[in-house]
This record gives sequence, structure tokens and C-alpha cells, in this order.
Amino acid sequence: MQGRVLWRGSLLMAAGLCLARIGAGATGAEYQVKAAFIYKFATYVHWPASADADVNTPFVIGVLGKDPFGSALREVVRGQSIQGRGILIRNLGRLDEALRCDLVFVSSSQRENLPQIFAALHGVPVLTVSDVDQFAEQGGMIGLVTTEDNHIRFNINKSAIERLGLRASSQLLQLARIVGEPQADRGRR
Repeated sequence: MQGRVLWRGSLLMAAGLCLARIGAGATGAEYQVKAAFIYKFATYVHWPASADADVNTPFVIGVLGKDPFGSALREVVRGQSIQGRGILIRNLGRLDEALRCDLVFVSSSQRENLPQIFAALHGVPVLTVSDVDQFAEQGGMIGLVTTEDNHIRFNINKSAIERLGLRASSQLLQLARIVGEPQADRGRR
């Protein structure tokens, strides 16, 4: 019973985040909300058994490109864990460092490098998240979208997630807009 209450509380928090409204020009507030989304995504996605690490190995969230979060992402995950593992935030200076992460946020500064990023992560169970326009539609896994009325929503490319053996929970999928990449791009990741 207690587990059900906690699950519902987490789901309500995630649903509240989906409806989060940010003020015009509030970049700091926007990235605080996006940091919370990233943490929640990691708690609602399951990695394949071969990618699971013991509790002594941190769950690594990498930020590839210019870090838009400031201290927000570190603040959100402070004292938290994912799958029983402590969380480590890394700013990635090189693409090959993303291979040693569990989740990678691709900064908008990397927009032009998406094909290279997707190619480098091909076959590696790394959850990719970004707020680059059309990220999930281009082959990324979860795209954060700020709507015209300043709400943050998210798109999930379920096929891209499943190709790598990751599994998004049904609760997460219910809150998302499910998208796919063009037919010619499938299999790239």
C-alpha cells in the first residue's frame, strides 16, 4: 500500500512538471524545471540487466556541450538515487565521454553535431535527452519542448529507446507525446 502511495505521488509530481509553466524570459526557472524532468525520466526508465551496475557505481548523467543548467541539475539530484545508485553529474568535454554515462543531456550548442552524436552512441544503452528542436523526431530518445504558452512538455521516441534495450514505464509514456524519426533514419541508433 505504501509503495502504491509513493508511486502515485511520483506520478503526480511528474504530471505537474508536464504542466509546468515558466515565465517569459525565465531561463533559470526553465532549466530548473528541465533538471527535474531529467531526474524523473531516469526514475521511469529501466536499463537492460547488462547495463545495471551495483550500488557502488554511480548513475552518471552527462551534459554534452554548453551547460545550460548552472547548479540546477546538481541541486535537483542532491541526496537522490536512481535504481539504488548515487547520482554523479558530469560536464562532458568530448563525445566519447558520453559512452560512460547512463543518461546524456545534449545541449542546444550541439545541434549541428546530432548525426555524429547518434552514430557514436549507436548500440550503447545511454538515454538521450535534449531541448533541441525536433530532437526525438531526429533519432534522440526524449525531447523537451517549450510550448508557445510557456509550458514544458516532452516527446518520446519509443522506438529509439527500445532499440537499445531500454524500457520506458507505461506511466511515463502516458504523459508523453510519442513520436518517431523518418523511416530512412531508423536503425542509426
